[in-house]
Amino acid sequence: MTTTDGTSPRTEGPFRLLPGRTDDEWLLLDAESADPTYVPREALPDDAVVGNCIDADISWDGEDPVVESATIETTTTVEFVRTEAVIFEAAQNCFEAARAEGEAMNSRVTYNTDNEANGVLYTFAEQAGSRDLFEEFRDGLKPLEPLIARAAQPEEVDPPFSVFVIDPEEPFVVVYIVLDPDGLLDETVRDTYL
Repeated sequence: MTTTDGTSPRTEGPFRLLPGRTDDEWLLLDAESADPTYVPREALPDDAVVGNCIDADISWDGEDPVVESATIETTTTVEFVRTEAVIFEAAQNCFEAARAEGEAMNSRVTYNTDNEANGVLYTFAEQAGSRDLFEEFRDGLKPLEPLIARAAQPEEVDPPFSVFVIDPEEPFVVVYIVLDPDGLLDETVRDTYL
């Protein structure tokens, strides 16, 4: 595949890093278009982890993408977990408020004991039929990027964040964006669900 001037087409990041289809690859999800590109794990820095925002230049050699350069732009992390643990009260209340209004999605800001914002919580009602929202978030079909971008705006905070996509034994999926990845809330969520 070449462009009209005979060169290989190029794609530039930023990309959100997600798990690939196998353990040998990464999914780079274009942060603006949500177009997926699968690349070999060895094409990215060794310290890259799921959720990082990657600045990368990619060229195309036939059908295969070639990573020309890649750097980690922000160290936001994303954890995907299915759990039998009881889901926390704020998530339950957020979902119940959506259900009472007949809505499929709801969000709210959470606060610590000093009344400072410490997270942004989203709940998404499970869809009838064969859709699996948890898998759609994991596979990039339902992008996390708009949620992560919105989390920074009201409280004027900058990444990195910790993002938890949690599929509890409830009729909803939780996306919890913790604003301080080194704080007590992050530690609590990890200890409870990971």
